[in-house]
Amino acid sequence: MLNLLPTTLRFLLGSLLWVDFSQPPAVLPARTPLSFQLRHEHAITNDSRVIFSNAVPSFSADSYVTSTSTIQTYRPQSAKAFHSARLRSIRYDQSEQVLWDTTDVLGPNVEERETLLALAKMTANAYTSPTASDWYTQDGWNKTTPFGWEPDADGIRGHIFVSDDNSTVVLSIKGTSAGWITGGGGPTVRKDKLNDNLLFSCCCARVGPTWSTVCDCHQGSSRCDQECLEKSLMEESLYYSVGVNLYNNVTYLYPNANIWLIGHSLGGSLASLIGVTFGAPVVAFEAPSEKLAATRLHLPSPPSTQHITHVFHTADPIPMGTCTGVTSSCGIAGYAMETRCHLGKVIRYDTVTHLRWSVDVRTHSIVQIIDRLLNEDWTQEGQEGRTVPEAKADGEDCVDCFNWEFGSFQGKS
Repeated sequence: MLNLLPTTLRFLLGSLLWVDFSQPPAVLPARTPLSFQLRHEHAITNDSRVIFSNAVPSFSADSYVTSTSTIQTYRPQSAKAFHSARLRSIRYDQSEQVLWDTTDVLGPNVEERETLLALAKMTANAYTSPTASDWYTQDGWNKTTPFGWEPDADGIRGHIFVSDDNSTVVLSIKGTSAGWITGGGGPTVRKDKLNDNLLFSCCCARVGPTWSTVCDCHQGSSRCDQECLEKSLMEESLYYSVGVNLYNNVTYLYPNANIWLIGHSLGGSLASLIGVTFGAPVVAFEAPSEKLAATRLHLPSPPSTQHITHVFHTADPIPMGTCTGVTSSCGIAGYAMETRCHLGKVIRYDTVTHLRWSVDVRTHSIVQIIDRLLNEDWTQEGQEGRTVPEAKADGEDCVDCFNWEFGSFQGKS
């Protein structure tokens, strides 16, 4: 029903659900280890309602331990200011100052391999259920305990892990279910693909003349109507809007907790978009570049996005932005993954140069990250003493879709 309301009213309702950051969670000492257990599963119904299922108590025995560090984030001072700035940008293409609160929160220590490994396992589990053979525990695989999980749920889904002291919640978001990458499909494939092609293509997934586009914004040659494109991303049933609703529901469940967001592939990009909205720490694995999507969604830009960390390797063409064109693996499968600029900072494993990996979309799976990269310390000349590559900001000169012309073209000859 919400998607029937005008944009202004939807934003007003969203402000009523907005978490109050006036009294942020207390910051524990840096490097404090946290132990997480599976507490809930989250999913979305076909009419875009967020639903939760409590985990079977026996799963509380499976813990995921991470080290922590103090992270500086920027959060909007109020929902009203955030939504006002976003509406002004949408309607008039004008910026409006958003007053940001600088906040120190306890986040994951992304410089430690074992922390990234634990988060990657929690991320991988968003694709499955604890009853399945591909469920990761802290030490490996779990194949025995039954769990009340509904495999036919459509759309965005994942799990919620909570620390022993309830101080920190990790919200994991599933990425794209696609047999051409992961070896399995599922009921979310159609919506996953729609969101991929809207968020990460230059113009409605217009890759070639024979492609069926996901919106009607292409205006011939390499021209794309900007207003049409932005409107296509505003649907309430699309994953960003659903993700914001999901985040607000989690803050209602745990009003005093610090929330981290994690995800793989599409799930990692969604985690980043939600994280930049609320100023929550994010770790995204092998995620397509989401900076262009943030611009098209008219998300107000905070002074820094360094609370967002992307982890990927150079043999995966999807986060590298090289899985493009009609003859690419992505193109053959009907995916237009054309963006290459990320928000935040990047931990880039140069597996092509140092491990002689071949560029192959099959290395995109989260299992590749867990089993082939994060199970041992990274060694590289010039980065001695580190267990993972140094996190660096994506290049400031990065430009998406430079060969396209965007403007107001509809209704013009």
